[in-house]
Amino acid sequence: MIEITRLPKVNQAPNRVRHLRGVKALLAMLMLAISSALFTAQAQNQQDQQDQSFTLKVNSDLVLTNVVVRDKKTGQVVKGLTQKDFTITENGKSQQIVSFDFESVDEAAALNEATISGKTGNSIVLGKSPIVTGDALRDHRLVVLFFDITSMQPEDIERAQDAARSYINKQMQAADVVAVASLDSSLSLDQDFTQNKQLLLNAINSYSGDQTQGYAPGATSTTNQVEDTTAYTADESEYNDINTDRELYAIASIAKSLNYINQKKSLLYFSGGISRDGIENQASLRSAINSAVRSNMSIYSVDARGLQAISPLGDASTGSLRGTSGYNGAALQNNLDANFNSQEVMANLSSDTGGKAFFDSNDFAPAFQRMQQDTSAYYVIGFRSTDTRRDGAYRRLSIKINRPDVKLEYRPGYYAPADFRHSNKEDRERELSDQLASDLPATDVSVYLQALYFRLDDFHYSVPISILVPGSQIPFVKGGDRDKATLDIIGEVKDSAGRVIGNARDTVKLAIDQAQQVRQRTIQYSTNFSLPAGKFHLKFVVRENETGRMGSFETDINVPDLRKAPVKLSSVVLASQRIPAGKKSDSLLIRDGQQIVPNLAHVFTQNQHLYFLYEVYNPAKATTQDLSSRAESRSNAAEGPAVSTAGAQQTVPHPSAKQKGGSGKDTATTPVRVLTSIQFLSNGLKVYETPLIQATQLNVPTRDAIAFQFDVPLTDLKPGLYTCQVNVIDDAGGSFTFPRMALLVRETAPATPTTAPTPTTTTGASPSGR
Repeated sequence: MIEITRLPKVNQAPNRVRHLRGVKALLAMLMLAISSALFTAQAQNQQDQQDQSFTLKVNSDLVLTNVVVRDKKTGQVVKGLTQKDFTITENGKSQQIVSFDFESVDEAAALNEATISGKTGNSIVLGKSPIVTGDALRDHRLVVLFFDITSMQPEDIERAQDAARSYINKQMQAADVVAVASLDSSLSLDQDFTQNKQLLLNAINSYSGDQTQGYAPGATSTTNQVEDTTAYTADESEYNDINTDRELYAIASIAKSLNYINQKKSLLYFSGGISRDGIENQASLRSAINSAVRSNMSIYSVDARGLQAISPLGDASTGSLRGTSGYNGAALQNNLDANFNSQEVMANLSSDTGGKAFFDSNDFAPAFQRMQQDTSAYYVIGFRSTDTRRDGAYRRLSIKINRPDVKLEYRPGYYAPADFRHSNKEDRERELSDQLASDLPATDVSVYLQALYFRLDDFHYSVPISILVPGSQIPFVKGGDRDKATLDIIGEVKDSAGRVIGNARDTVKLAIDQAQQVRQRTIQYSTNFSLPAGKFHLKFVVRENETGRMGSFETDINVPDLRKAPVKLSSVVLASQRIPAGKKSDSLLIRDGQQIVPNLAHVFTQNQHLYFLYEVYNPAKATTQDLSSRAESRSNAAEGPAVSTAGAQQTVPHPSAKQKGGSGKDTATTPVRVLTSIQFLSNGLKVYETPLIQATQLNVPTRDAIAFQFDVPLTDLKPGLYTCQVNVIDDAGGSFTFPRMALLVRETAPATPTTAPTPTTTTGASPSGR
């Protein structure tokens, strides 16, 4: 917007006019001022028109790649090259180099040991030293010795230890900064980056052969063994796939922890072989390679098994061979294929990250020599890709130099960044699983959760779970006359020992009438677990599938052992909404064909109904004499007929309330005597109490329970915060309980022009009008 300030009139500035000598001077000044203002306005207008013509926003990441330039004849590193000597293309398209640097270990400056640390926010690196700056590590060689103990036999670990000790004692140079990590029962950093050889040796000497127990490949893996098709072997391929994923995720975690350091990193990966099963481990392999490339880390894979003599009849690690495979060459071919398969993943990790793999040799020293040679002197070239698509596709790099007498060494390509829309099914499932297993919560989407419990029998309980997501957190997409969205929900229940004993996975598709203004309401999802009494840890992750944002909620829940309770009372459910129940649903929140939707926040408005639901189990048996002696008190207390076990309804005054004893279709004949009422307290004073209700028979005999339902309209309750007390008295057993909960009553909101009915959604999820 162009702003033009008006000039003051002559008669409004008499002091200025007196200083002018004559009318001509005044006119000349005014003409000059007007011309200047018009010229400035015109120039500003043209500039703004140019600025407003279009706005181009580019979200581009800097891509770094290392290039080693060697003389073709001598193999020596060629120094002194400039940015103009290089050209780089991505998928055949020329790219502009925006950063250029040359690093050489010959120019490395002495480091202050106190500044060396690989510590980052979300990584395995746990050093207590300050984070090192990029300038301090310039011209240094960063090396990580990674021992995959889960894949190595005791003799393989010893060979890897000997090679690492030899490197530290004989080959480690002044510019080398080394860290030691290992994977056994978990990924751990055994020594942060240091130049102290004794600390490194202490970390390497701490490994022993028994750490691999419990993580060895299963019997049906593709490791070096003879296949025996005549005997039964359990299928352990899924177990082996999980092991492979663990190993690849460990490499990705190390790479991500070093992502903030721009210098080239080298990972010496000692392993007894990694085997993948077709495409089962493709997502984790791609993630490990991509993380290493983005972190500028090259992987040098070393097969710790060394040189192997593959026998047609197998080795001492396998049983006797049966059948004819040992005579027709099938057993030998099987062992050769298995050995190749276990080395293929390691070869891919090295070749795709710019490193090198070392197989079938008992001398591991060349791996360290090659690593030092590749990182002794190199050029770092950076560019911003002209391809702004975030599709996660592999992009091939080609680097050329204007000299014919040299050869270049660099990684052949990288994976482009990917947004949620371009991720495949395997990546999406892995993201959900990773977030479910993560110790850090996801906070991009607000998620609220409530767990209740109802007894099924003496040892099992039904635990309904309600998950609430605000509608404003979900990006609905317009499709015709309806707003559409999709939510992925995953959850699990762990016992006190950390074992997963229950899980849930669901995709909820929402298609809601636009007139319902769901963005101003909430979406509520319900599921159910069957659990024993005890303490459990519950976690759920919700992801909306438009942008991929996720939210999580986790909490500890306690399912009490009601066998020890004087009054065996279920959870007290407070609700403001009831919806038609699905035909196949078996939830205990369904009563009379309607499902009660719990109100998680306990916030209500005056124009709503407050529904209560709770159950009492195994009440004490009452005698006929007890019932007759209290008949008079029963009729007086309820201000009318009490709710019968047949499920009749009775309306009572201020605020009007309806109480039900249950469905009443299948009652028990054994007499009981349970009294209940609900009180509303404000500032410690009782402002209302429902009539006292008496149940004399079980109305849920299959579970030895009495179910109570209350319907309390809130029209006459003033807005404010209340303490709700549920009074339950087992009169025949002489026991009682008075659970309390807080609730908030708000003033009725102004009526909207359009009142829409409850939306129809996929079973298990329902919009709530709160």
